[in-house]
Amino acid sequence: MIVILLGPPGSGKGTQAKELATRRGLVQLSTGDMLRSAVAAGTEIGIKAKPIMEKGRLVPDEIVIGILAERIEKPDCKNGVILDGFPRTLAQASALDAVLQRMKVKIDAVIELKVDDQELMDRISGRFTCARCGAGYHDRFKRPKVSGVCDACGSTDFVRRPDDRAETVRDRLMVYYRETSPLIGYYYCKGNLESVNGMAEIDAVAASISAVLDRVK
Repeated sequence: MIVILLGPPGSGKGTQAKELATRRGLVQLSTGDMLRSAVAAGTEIGIKAKPIMEKGRLVPDEIVIGILAERIEKPDCKNGVILDGFPRTLAQASALDAVLQRMKVKIDAVIELKVDDQELMDRISGRFTCARCGAGYHDRFKRPKVSGVCDACGSTDFVRRPDDRAETVRDRLMVYYRETSPLIGYYYCKGNLESVNGMAEIDAVAASISAVLDRVK
């Protein structure tokens, strides 16, 4: 089984991918992790990718997809995989289709986590963590029991990730809608697309995704 999760930054794709991997025995594949592993292992494609990565440049799609194809054929992927963060563009989706067709493997489901943009921005931009122990909080949904004091360790030092600032979140959403959201129409036309409410509680989203996979299986 090959599953792709689609959704903007902060929609919960990573969380749901981990849930799926645990519950269904699937392997969560991150292109970044695969590239680093291929380089470390010295595979043919890893050797091609190494000098590009060392220079801090983006690895060409054909190399990324080649590594993905290598990884899918590993024994631990026999039950299926979840693609985490790939494809991101129409060109990558088309190239992925061509490789999977040669492998005689098909995409079983593309699941879109539908979100409300403003609510998503509020969800992300309100996050902050304890600088000492890493406990997570939110301006609206999970404030410390005592204002300014971490529930877990008592620290009064909190931090916010630069990526979680409202301006940054808006920019990341812009990139998603410009480059990645066209995949929703692409996979809809191919008959692969299913949509779930990504704004629901984590367990409810997981249940919706499981229902989709039960149906396509």
